[in-house]
Amino acid sequence: MSNALEVAVQEFERYLRAERAVSPHTLRAYLGDLNDLCGYAAEVGVAEPGALNVSLLRAWLARQHALGRSRATLARRTAAVRAFTGHLRRRGLLQADPGLLLGTPKRHRDLPGVLTQDDAARLLDELDVEGPLGLRDLAVLEVLYGTGVRVSELCGLDIDDLDTDRRTVRVLGKGGRERTVPIGEPAARAAQDWLRAGRPAISNEESGAALFLGVRGGRLHPTSARRIVHARIAEVGQVPDLSPHGLRHSAATHLLEGGADLRSVQEILGHASLQTTQLYTHVSAERLKQVHRQAHPRGVQDA
Repeated sequence: MSNALEVAVQEFERYLRAERAVSPHTLRAYLGDLNDLCGYAAEVGVAEPGALNVSLLRAWLARQHALGRSRATLARRTAAVRAFTGHLRRRGLLQADPGLLLGTPKRHRDLPGVLTQDDAARLLDELDVEGPLGLRDLAVLEVLYGTGVRVSELCGLDIDDLDTDRRTVRVLGKGGRERTVPIGEPAARAAQDWLRAGRPAISNEESGAALFLGVRGGRLHPTSARRIVHARIAEVGQVPDLSPHGLRHSAATHLLEGGADLRSVQEILGHASLQTTQLYTHVSAERLKQVHRQAHPRGVQDA
């Protein structure tokens, strides 16, 4: 039988689903974290939400650290607890919010590798596009790189989300936030070729309005999209292996290298915070050095 703390976690789950519209990934992670917290609380004799205090929370996080959890995991678990205790405080189940007293472990925000612009051109220009799946795979890679969308966003696209006349795509991002992203001519052309000559050969009653389909005709799953990216990069050869997220990072980096401002890149990528977009600036450091060499009176000039 669930104790009062576990019941509070179940109620928090309903709140996250109904009012916060968090992603399925975040929901699973938060619930896993809070269930772990409930297990620890039970070990030390705490079964009521009102008995949560900062000492217990710190002791639980200290155990996570001792078990070798990464900084990223500890940061996420701290965020989960803060969201939970804040919710309990608003419901009157806590007199004070102990989550506010928790420090946040600093995370290493290393970006994955990115393609050079030459590598990106080689990948997309040399891809084998024979047959319906070839047309689909080219369109998948072109749209991922051409728009910088997340793989989950790509798989969630419907046919009507693509506007080839205006060269835009309507994307439903994290937290249910909708944005309109420009799509270049190569990506738009690849998507049109897929819709014209590829999708009809695969579609069936399970396809619905999905833009991209799996081999059985249902909506393409993110796991399948990741597999496509890795496999196609391996086929081309001489191009560093990247995930769909790596193509997203490549798109952001190349936008900045081409002179795009951070605010525009933030809108294109769908980042809620400009701070997240700023992570890409160090990737473009070589471009800044080149500008400095060419433009500064004391820049190093070629002999």
